[in-house]
Amino acid sequence: MVKRSAGILIYRFGTAGVPEVLLAHPGGPFWARKDIGAWSIPKGNVEPGEDDLVAALREVHEEIGTRLDGPFQWLGEFRQPGGKIVVAWAAQADIDAESVVSNDFEMQWPPKSGLIQRFPEVDRAAWYDLTNAEEKILIGQRPILAALKPLLSQ
Repeated sequence: MVKRSAGILIYRFGTAGVPEVLLAHPGGPFWARKDIGAWSIPKGNVEPGEDDLVAALREVHEEIGTRLDGPFQWLGEFRQPGGKIVVAWAAQADIDAESVVSNDFEMQWPPKSGLIQRFPEVDRAAWYDLTNAEEKILIGQRPILAALKPLLSQ
């Protein structure tokens, strides 16, 4: 069965009305030194039987500590290079990127050490204009940014 994730691309209109999107940088040692092509929309796995939008809202809360009210605009389904499907919505909100709070996860680190360590799901978040966001975001999520652009001109 194809894995499915759900997320929300949060946007605002920054200085001089320039659109900006909030991207999250994944926590943990694998991502620690990665920047270009490493950032993501807040998203996560959809549990069996769970509504996609409910999952997206849960994941936003778990990854950045924010509850969004909407309205939510459907952006689409996006197949990632590894085969996973990401379903995404857009929502306008002005969130303080400096104060995001994320859930933690546990993993063995260093590998084969037997040591279990805790890391945040998201270690930081930041606002980017669309040009910079396209550089920062995971390549498989670039189409999500493209799907937002027509909504910004409405």
